[in-house]
Amino acid sequence: MDYDYLSTTKTRATLDEIRVRVAHALARHPLCRKVRFDIVSVPRTRRGGNWTVTLQSVEPRAVWEASEIVADIQDAYDLAAAA
Repeated sequence: MDYDYLSTTKTRATLDEIRVRVAHALARHPLCRKVRFDIVSVPRTRRGGNWTVTLQSVEPRAVWEASEIVADIQDAYDLAAAA
């Protein structure tokens, strides 16, 4: 059986590209449109991530949705090294 579709390869992106993707994803969800956030570069974790999002100004009923949106983006993108 071919498991290529389960590949864990992440797309490389800059901080600005990740910031735009997160902003657009949050803006598409009605509860998350007013969420303020910042993208932060961090040392690589055991899960392989090297960036995180700090969420601010999140309505209580939007916390779960915003967290899920960010988690999906973190699973898909890896911070590209600065040139």
